[in-house]
Amino acid sequence: MDLKELASKAINDELDLEFEYHPVHAFIDGSTEINENLLAFKGIAGFYVLDTGNGLVLLDTGSILDVDRAFEDIRNWRPDAPLKAAIYTHHHVDHVFAVEKFDREADSLNRDRPIVYAHKLLPDHFDRYKKTLGWNTAINRRQFAINVPQFSWPDSYRYPDILVDKKMSFTVGETEFFLNPARGETDDHIWAYIPQEKILLPGDLFIWAVPNGGNPQKVQRYISDWATALREMAELDVEIMLPGHGYPMFGAEIIKKALETTATFLNDIEEQVLSYMNRGKTLDFVIHNVKFNKVAMKLPWLKPVYDDPQFLIRMIWRRYGGWWDGEYDRLFPTPRSEEAKKWLELVGSLDKIIDQALFESEAGNHNIAAHLIETALHADPDSEKMHSARIKIFSSFSKIQSSSMGRNILNHASLASSELKRDLAED
Repeated sequence: MDLKELASKAINDELDLEFEYHPVHAFIDGSTEINENLLAFKGIAGFYVLDTGNGLVLLDTGSILDVDRAFEDIRNWRPDAPLKAAIYTHHHVDHVFAVEKFDREADSLNRDRPIVYAHKLLPDHFDRYKKTLGWNTAINRRQFAINVPQFSWPDSYRYPDILVDKKMSFTVGETEFFLNPARGETDDHIWAYIPQEKILLPGDLFIWAVPNGGNPQKVQRYISDWATALREMAELDVEIMLPGHGYPMFGAEIIKKALETTATFLNDIEEQVLSYMNRGKTLDFVIHNVKFNKVAMKLPWLKPVYDDPQFLIRMIWRRYGGWWDGEYDRLFPTPRSEEAKKWLELVGSLDKIIDQALFESEAGNHNIAAHLIETALHADPDSEKMHSARIKIFSSFSKIQSSSMGRNILNHASLASSELKRDLAED
């Protein structure tokens, strides 16, 4: 199926977005001309190229895996049209790489390289990535279930040419591109609107899933700002939306509904969290008392298939409340190994902890089973019996997760114990 067919099935809730056609993990071969002047790709992220009649413009630029295919497919589609410009919607590495070969082409033909537009904060994030190559390698091995020791985070980036710090536009030929800075999944987001084509490029502010606003291992995200940007987009005259992940969306009415329902979902979670925080409640209380809109999460574009809605609670807490969770014994914690050994002294036997963890897991009490088996791990990290139980417990826990992020992190723990380790990414 091409991307137009997949888009039609997605909006009718006929695609398996949890696994086979996951908005992030599914990689669709080739490209699709979704309009006579618009070519679409879906790798890890979606990216697109518009022919203005006076040169091409890349709307987001794919990952390092997309560099070759983007150039080949675009050149097969428009052999001679120069790439005049590209837009990075934000700094994430699945959105910033496919300009590379067009730069080289321009150099070889002695013409100007494409002009890359990005938020003014984006270069700082590229610099941050270079400072934290090991950390980003580790966290993405967990998040994306990359059990490949040679995997490493990219250390070289194509920096933008024009930095955007307020609403602005640029023109290629007679086509005007409006750029709008925003905060959401990152603090350096740009969403773009092309009124002549009635095209909206939301970047990762819309991804065919519960918004990725709570990612457990990543830097701060901005839930209410995200909703504000979505509502601003919903007021525009749009017939084609080109999401950061997932599949194109067509038709003004359904696009408006998708944007507004997503904004409402985000606002509702933040309002509940802040209500509890304003009453002085602990993070534990907030996590277990916020209610998610189950009706909204049945909409094709709001299923919790990537991020888990519960993770958004923690991100909101961190933004407004800092790192302390309100538990007094966690303000100056003892090392977990010492704490675990004290519990082991009280219980009297590591076997009792392991056996109880397995019992709870088999009874479907996965959360408590995880607590118990991690206590056993910290008490005796070399126990083969503990690791054997840990494999089963985290494997079972992962299977009930609809979010791939939660599923992959739990699976990572299970795989680590198969090698008698706590974590495969620690080194």
